[in-house]
Amino acid sequence: MDEGAIEVDSIKPIGFPDITPALARESGFLGVIDLLKVAKHGKGENIYLVRFHYVRPRTKQPSQGKPA
Repeated sequence: MDEGAIEVDSIKPIGFPDITPALARESGFLGVIDLLKVAKHGKGENIYLVRFHYVRPRTKQPSQGKPA
């Protein structure tokens, strides 16, 4: 990934029934099992759906006026 930042849109607590094949595919996984292989840490008691997006770095604007 190029320079830039990740901006969090939302963090929502969810349960195992909320982890559907559609959610797994939307998240870039082949299915629920692939998602859980990557996402599950520790006991897995707390599950959060974190939605985010990439923010490109701002380009520098040319300076106004003529050099002195």
